Amino acid sequence: MPEFTHGAGVPPPMPGARPLPWRDGEGRPAYLAPGDEDGPLARLADSVEDEQLRDAADVLKHSLAVLANPKAPAQELRFVGEQLAVCLAAVLTVAESRGAQLHPDDRTAGA
Repeated sequence: MPEFTHGAGVPPPMPGARPLPWRDGEGRPAYLAPGDEDGPLARLADSVEDEQLRDAADVLKHSLAVLANPKAPAQELRFVGEQLAVCLAAVLTVAESRGAQLHPDDRTAGA
């Protein structure tokens, strides 16, 4: 099974850089430079993030059905667990990215 890391706790290469929902060619977290928030790469990242969130909702729905079955085979349970891990890693990256886009005053709201 592949190792799942989403980059939490890894500082961006420059202040204000947005974490992207994919890795660079060497497997490292990829970032969007500040000032490119309205460009085509940002729109592509938004689209990929939206797709990842939809996929996670679908996997969660399926997983709940499998987990509700007391006779679910071990192989199916393992598959569900692996898919949940993949989706959780993606959702954490989306949360980190979208949180980084908040205005600095909004980040402390409610804290």
